[in-house]
Amino acid sequence: MCYINLIMKKLKIGVIGVGFFGRLHALTFKKIKEAEIVGIFDIDTKKAKEFSSQTGIPYFTSLKEILKRIEAVSICTSTSSHYQVAKTCLLNYKHCLVEKPLTQNYYEAKMLERLALNRGLFLQVGHIERFNSCFQAVRERIKNPIFIETHRLNTYPYRSLDISVVLDVMIHDIDIVLGLVNSPLKRIEAIGVKILSSTPDIAQARLIFKNGCIANITSSRISNEVLRKLRVFTPSIYASIDYKNQEGFIYQKSNAKIKRIPLKVEKEQSLYKELREFCLCCLNLKEPSFTLKEALESLRVALLVEKKILNYEKTLLNLR
Repeated sequence: MCYINLIMKKLKIGVIGVGFFGRLHALTFKKIKEAEIVGIFDIDTKKAKEFSSQTGIPYFTSLKEILKRIEAVSICTSTSSHYQVAKTCLLNYKHCLVEKPLTQNYYEAKMLERLALNRGLFLQVGHIERFNSCFQAVRERIKNPIFIETHRLNTYPYRSLDISVVLDVMIHDIDIVLGLVNSPLKRIEAIGVKILSSTPDIAQARLIFKNGCIANITSSRISNEVLRKLRVFTPSIYASIDYKNQEGFIYQKSNAKIKRIPLKVEKEQSLYKELREFCLCCLNLKEPSFTLKEALESLRVALLVEKKILNYEKTLLNLR
């Protein structure tokens, strides 16, 4: 009987912030058998009440009240508020999943890491592409990449404008690249341009690693189309994947010709896989497949890219 009860246990979880991503998180938790979505909270009570009436998910009028009822929380507020919200949740001994980026600066991220470690809590960051079925299908076949190219183009979001395209969009590919290349970074080059926002909307970075691998990363949030592609070249194969459509191909030499092999991919919801893993980690105290250390390194490199872009902007101003 005890064994059966253990299997049937659900993680009592709440969602903080019911904007675009918060709504997706709340609806997805409803589908996860290991989760019990206790409620939602947003500082905009009207918005929370409206979403609650549409979905039947209870809403709370204060962070303090919802924290009394839950074991874990998914934080989907604006990036500028991540640190304070996550800090409050960790101080109240709640496991936290925070949408990327974890914080706006590295110091705050390290402070949250310390809080989580000292309290034995899970602190995970929402890098959803790690759970993309297409990427997972190709990852094990990529050994010693020598050149990587990524393109991530989005239409203007009218949200997440408190951060640049680097922390909003490019950080996904920075994280993927760092996960593929088993070598320290040697140099970063980057440029970026402000178009519609007060921070860069288009950015391009080149990451040069000590083992010779080079990664070119292009990101935009003012494109007319949505494009999310990764190309990886190794000494033996070339892999191309489309995150959006969960399709991919492996190209390899065969009798002096290039053979094109489609990846066998079972299309699944990446967010569902990500949130379910978080629930299972919290319930079973099992280490996640994507560590906080990796998330912190992705943030550190993204912030270095932003610094390079700032220097680039200053150079342009001096030339005028």
